[in-house]
Amino acid sequence: MTSTEEQTTLGPEGVTTVTAHGGHPPTATGVSNEKLAMWAFLGSECLLFGGLISTYLLLRHKSVHPPYPKQVFDIPFTSVSSFVLLFSSLTMALAVAAIHRGDIRRCRTFLMTTALLGATFIAGQVYEFTTFVREKHLGYTTNIFGSAFYTLTGFHGAHVSVGIIMLISMFVMSLRGKLGPEKAETVEILGLYWHFVDIVWILIFTIVYLIP
Repeated sequence: MTSTEEQTTLGPEGVTTVTAHGGHPPTATGVSNEKLAMWAFLGSECLLFGGLISTYLLLRHKSVHPPYPKQVFDIPFTSVSSFVLLFSSLTMALAVAAIHRGDIRRCRTFLMTTALLGATFIAGQVYEFTTFVREKHLGYTTNIFGSAFYTLTGFHGAHVSVGIIMLISMFVMSLRGKLGPEKAETVEILGLYWHFVDIVWILIFTIVYLIP
């Protein structure tokens, strides 16, 4: 059962009925306050990652001693890890579509699949960092390239981890019967965050790993 609310207002042309889905009242912007807040948050995150990426571009070739980027990166491994994360955008979209249809079981399945794919990406990042430190001798304070690289990719990994926690929380809510069609917009807002994280990784992967 969906919680569709109707609000009746009296305007200059007569009575107008505005319908709000998912229990969220209509706003002057046409979107709920919750979704508007997420868009505002993502806008601030664009500034954050823009600053981190710019800093990396300025510093990556300023190291006075090795290792240097070409001596460190394993492009095939990171490409597979990147594909896993980008594929999770599809499962997230399927979760949103499922809850809009009222199919809670499929939504639950896709939410957990998305979380597992994200966890796989994080595991790959941890393995990559460990390899860089042990085999490539690139620590956070080894040189300025290492500091810029770990800061940028580490912040992104932290954002993915937060997304995984939110996905698992949604999964638990569905098991407890607290995730129904009336929560469709909540899942959609989570989807906005997850897609943003994936888009940021496309930029990071291209700029950090692929551009020499």
